[in-house]
Amino acid sequence: MKQKEILLFGATGQIGRNLIRKLTNNNYKVIAVTRNIHTAGYILKTQANPGYLELVELKSFESDKIDKLIKKCTICLNLIGILYEKRKNHFKNIHTDLPDMLSQKANKYNIEKFIHFSALGIEKAADSEYARSKLEGEKKVLKNFKNSAIFKPSIVYSVDDKFTTNFMALLSRLPIMPLYYSGKTKFTPIHVNDLIEILFDIIKDKKKCLTLECIGPEVLTFKDILHQLLESINKKRILIPLPLTLAKFSAKILQLLPKPLLTEDQLKLLKYDNIVSGLHKTNYDLEFKTNRIFKNEIRKYSFNWTEGGQFAKQKKLIKKK
Repeated sequence: MKQKEILLFGATGQIGRNLIRKLTNNNYKVIAVTRNIHTAGYILKTQANPGYLELVELKSFESDKIDKLIKKCTICLNLIGILYEKRKNHFKNIHTDLPDMLSQKANKYNIEKFIHFSALGIEKAADSEYARSKLEGEKKVLKNFKNSAIFKPSIVYSVDDKFTTNFMALLSRLPIMPLYYSGKTKFTPIHVNDLIEILFDIIKDKKKCLTLECIGPEVLTFKDILHQLLESINKKRILIPLPLTLAKFSAKILQLLPKPLLTEDQLKLLKYDNIVSGLHKTNYDLEFKTNRIFKNEIRKYSFNWTEGGQFAKQKKLIKKK
């Protein structure tokens, strides 16, 4: 049986790194595309045994180079996404134009499957550039190639994420944390390992081409999430609902940072719940019942933001004994 070759765009993120480990441990060869092998791709070299992982450097998405890569792959995955724009039309370029091009080439070379990652809870967010660009990308993919699967996960979390880890860092330092929209926005966070299991099954089954909303077992508000993070790092902080006028002003300031903590577009997106829409199937419909509980999982790495760090964790274990 010929070894399947998986072409992976967006390989250096938390989903990409975990997926590479899963695929290569199951005898798939992965061709991982990165913008810079030395600064971004170096960590990938530790994720697989020799012979199962090939790193390819692409500094820009040149059509002829991508042609050569897609032509020889079995399945192509696009995990690339951005949370804020560094320049005008950046959302459109990454979330719409890139998946449009990749899915057209997948169709041209008639590969087995094209898997594209979008986002959950964006259908109603018409005032968000992020959401509009993601939705338009989904439409392009489905139009271009019939053997496509769209993944729409809620917040994906783990020790490698940029969500729980960033908030733990902020909550460990700041005495006050603002609550946008009173912290009532709902989320269904899914652990990266649960998501990888769902994704791996879709990769294995060539017949499964669908739009799938991927969720964890709980619905948590933003306020719930902050409370659980605070409990996990053993901190007490004041959570203050921020009036929308002040929230907009703070977003204008924060988005000027090199790595913005909040942008005006993200503030718009926070108005909308990040839960199942009812428009598509979920992993539960496919009998993938995710069972990792948010507060239990974050405790496994939250010691990094507690006083004493790793030593505090060891002290607790000694006391239990």
